[in-house]
Amino acid sequence: MKYPKPIQNLINYFSNLPTVGPKTAERYVFYLLKQTPETLQEFAQYLAELKEKITICNSCLAISESNPCSICVDQKRDKDTLCIVSDSRDMLVIENTNQYNGLYFILGGEINTIEGVKPENLNIKKLVNKLKKEKYSEIILALSPTLEGETTAMYLNKLLKPLKIKVSRIARGLPAGSNIEYADETTITNAFKYRNEL
Repeated sequence: MKYPKPIQNLINYFSNLPTVGPKTAERYVFYLLKQTPETLQEFAQYLAELKEKITICNSCLAISESNPCSICVDQKRDKDTLCIVSDSRDMLVIENTNQYNGLYFILGGEINTIEGVKPENLNIKKLVNKLKKEKYSEIILALSPTLEGETTAMYLNKLLKPLKIKVSRIARGLPAGSNIEYADETTITNAFKYRNEL
């Protein structure tokens, strides 16, 4: 016996989400079936708002509700430092430490030759254009200490050297092979506090 089409369609859809297999997707759908119509309507509204109310900041390329984002327009931020991160989630982890008060730039990922992510697939060209227009005294590379993060950091360091800007890397408070988004705030705080110039 097969599930009714609306149920199977949702199971198939949820199965496409990262780390969600068919059994987990099935549990999600049957959980939703037990919810009130009002709850499901609210859930649908939140999904719709992802595209309706979320935009990308033209300056730092972060996911935001406004363009430019609240960080880029904040006059109290240190305009001399630029922290380069892989994505908006990493930026929010760093923000939650209250240890960094500069600006950000979102790369949009990290170089990953196995998955076919090359430098031209990232926001590196936009970063170089930004650095030619705006002056910074320091660029901080806040990339995960994974093979992909290390590769990206080495590539960026080589690319940025001719610009004669101080380039530093967050310290090894983060264990190798981990992702910034899963690190606790104390680890991130120490990584920023003890960062090293490249």
